[in-house]
Amino acid sequence: MKIAFVGKGGSGKTTLSSLFIRHLVAAGAPVVAIDADINQHLGAALGLDDTETAALPAMGERLSLIKEYLRGSNPRITSAATMIKTTPPGEGSRLLRVREPNPVYDACARPVELDGGAVRLMVTGSFTDADLGVSCYHSKTGAVELFLNHLVDGRDEYVVVDMTAGSDSFASGMFTRFDLTFLVAEPTRKGVSVYRQYKDYARDFGVNLKVVGNKVQGQDDVDFLRSEVGDDLLVTVGHSEWVRAMEKGRPPRFDLLEDTNGHALRTLRGAADATYELRDWERYTRQMVHFHLRNAQSWGNERTGADLAAQVDPSFVLSEAVAAPA
Repeated sequence: MKIAFVGKGGSGKTTLSSLFIRHLVAAGAPVVAIDADINQHLGAALGLDDTETAALPAMGERLSLIKEYLRGSNPRITSAATMIKTTPPGEGSRLLRVREPNPVYDACARPVELDGGAVRLMVTGSFTDADLGVSCYHSKTGAVELFLNHLVDGRDEYVVVDMTAGSDSFASGMFTRFDLTFLVAEPTRKGVSVYRQYKDYARDFGVNLKVVGNKVQGQDDVDFLRSEVGDDLLVTVGHSEWVRAMEKGRPPRFDLLEDTNGHALRTLRGAADATYELRDWERYTRQMVHFHLRNAQSWGNERTGADLAAQVDPSFVLSEAVAAPA
C-alpha cells in the first residue's frame, strides 16, 4: 500500500510517519520510506544522526539515472531527456517492486536498522541555497512522482511518504498516487485548516483521506476534532514519553511505546490494509495520464521540445499483473 502523511508544519506528521514505519517494520512488513518534505527530518526521526542523515543520497540528484532505468525499452520514450516527472509507464517500461533489488534502490535508498528489521529510506534532498530564487521544490519531488508512477506494490507491502507541509503537494498530481492519505491535525483552528484545503482539492479525484488527531490532551480535544472533520477522524494520539525520549536521541525499545499509542498505530495499519481490496488500477493509470497531459501542455512540451502526449500508451494499465514477480 502507498501511504502519505500530510499536515501543516509542526503538526507532527514526520513523527507520526516515523512511528508508523517503526510499527510496520517491527511487525516484519517490507517498507520503503520516502522523505518528500522540504524540511528533511524523517531520517532523524528514524534514529539517524546528523552525519548519517547528510550522507543519504538525494533522489533529485540522481534523476537522470532514475529516468534511464525506468524508460527501459519503451518505444514511446525516445530518451531519458524527454521524460518529465509525470511520464507514465507503458509497454517496455521497467516497473519497480517494494522487495526487489534494482539500480534505483542501489543509487537512492539506504537501509536503516530499526527494532525488528530494516526500512529502505529514500530522500528527495534538501532545498539548498543554490536553489533559492531559481528553483521550485517540486523539481526535487519529481523523482518521487516518477518512482510512484512506476511502482507496483502488493498486499502487505508498504511505501510510506512524508509529504511536504500544507497543501503544496497539489502543485503536481502526486496527491493522487496513494491508496490512503493520513492528514495529521492538531485540535486547533489552524490545525484543521489544511484538512479543509485537502478535502476541497481532493474531492474530484477520489482521494481516500483520514484524519489523525495529534497532541490531543482530553475529550474536549477529541470533540473539537470530531466537530470539525466528522467521520474523517480515524484516531487520535496523545502525549508520549517514548516520543520525547526519541526526540532527545535516546529512543527506548519500540515495544515499550505506550499501549494507547500502539493501538493508534494498529488502527492506522488496519485502515491502510483495508484499501487493498478497493484498488482501482484503471483509475490510478487514468489519473496518471491526466496529469501528464496537463503538464505536457502547460510546460513539458516546450521544455523538452517533444510532443509528450505521444508517451502515453493507450492500452497500458499499471497493475500487479503486468509487473514481473520480485
